[in-house]
Amino acid sequence: MNIADPIREELTPGEQVLWSGQPRQGIFLRSSDAVLIPFSLVWTGFAVFWMYGAATSGAPLFFVLFGTPFVLAGIYLVIGRYFSDARQRATTYYAVTTQRVLISHGGRSRQTKSLSLHALNELTLTTTADGRGSITFGATGPFGRPGRVHYIVPCFDLIDDARTVYELIRKAQAAA
Repeated sequence: MNIADPIREELTPGEQVLWSGQPRQGIFLRSSDAVLIPFSLVWTGFAVFWMYGAATSGAPLFFVLFGTPFVLAGIYLVIGRYFSDARQRATTYYAVTTQRVLISHGGRSRQTKSLSLHALNELTLTTTADGRGSITFGATGPFGRPGRVHYIVPCFDLIDDARTVYELIRKAQAAA
């Protein structure tokens, strides 16, 4: 098994890697894009319309410049987020060991999340027809609720043969 350096660096003496991998690589569409693509096109179109209208109507420079951050945000939503997502996934590594689950991501500034197999109370498996899928470790949280803290639940995102990895984690939990 080829274990990536970011994972190898985190291993403790006697700890064995049962599985390691990375999320799906490259640029592709996700199911959430069914909503985000139309929204981002409308957002960007409105921002460009605003800037064009302000520039051609002789409005003060402030009104023209006011639209700039909205156009930039729109460009990111339309195309930039795909490159950002691909770059993040390219530097993300996952592992299941005899003691824990590891999620490591980042380039020079690397962050590694370590979850003890004993502490994993809730695992959620989501798969697609081709066998790829995601394994979420913990309850999904209060996304989007006003006044609440937003957090991202740790997960193995877009991994190959997700069901096999899910079953491996369950077996490792029973053995730990």
